[in-house]
Amino acid sequence: MPDIRDELIGALSHEDPVRRAQIQMLKPLPKRFYKDVSIGAAEDGGHSVLLDGRPVRTPAKHPLAVPTLKLAEMLAAEWDAQAEVIDPAKMPVTRIANTALDGVAKDQRSVFEDILRFAGTDLICYRASSPEGLVGRQNAVWNPVLEWAAQSLGARFILAEGVIHQEQPEEAITAYAEGLRAFATPLGLTCVHTITTLTGSALLAVAFASGRLTAEQAWTAAHVDEDWQIEHWGTDEEAFKRRELRWQEMQAAAAVLDALR
Repeated sequence: MPDIRDELIGALSHEDPVRRAQIQMLKPLPKRFYKDVSIGAAEDGGHSVLLDGRPVRTPAKHPLAVPTLKLAEMLAAEWDAQAEVIDPAKMPVTRIANTALDGVAKDQRSVFEDILRFAGTDLICYRASSPEGLVGRQNAVWNPVLEWAAQSLGARFILAEGVIHQEQPEEAITAYAEGLRAFATPLGLTCVHTITTLTGSALLAVAFASGRLTAEQAWTAAHVDEDWQIEHWGTDEEAFKRRELRWQEMQAAAAVLDALR
């Protein structure tokens, strides 16, 4: 199989969706070199993606193999959807799998701990003091998530006003960590970390992963402040495009988590 990894690695691996798009525009896209896409049995009992009967490999040359058939079908669909050229911008699930297999699998603890750091300064714990409408909207959208975390995870977080750092109780972080362990696989952590960084909230990420929120609800909750500003001051085209690209990343991570269940 022709080796296109050197051409694809930058665009498939960069964590910033805008930067990936820029990288891709700087070089010609590799041509599609295969006819058939299929799914085969992986050595570890999972499912691998095959191009003309040969396994696809990640940029680090690991087999592109995943634990569920549903996720393998999603990956295969991305590769099959490539027409004349292979467009990494249209392969978000493949990028997530590459990140999990090549990066997160080597150091799950660091990714786990990074998510915990987000929980320590979680978006939904920092509240506006005014205007009244924004305060009310934050309360209406974010308080149910905090109540869920307290009741379901035993994680009771403290609210802060403004941007002054509020140290969270060690017990809350420990309880949150126990809830996060349910997703402590390379693919699970990659998805939760992706959603956490896109939303600024580890609580929203685990609430989605646990089925408490839909992807749309988590995304809306993450943009309460931004949407308030847009309603009153408007937005610009560049900000809109950036948000759309990030939403596509969010949808891909959410779809992968769903496929792992």
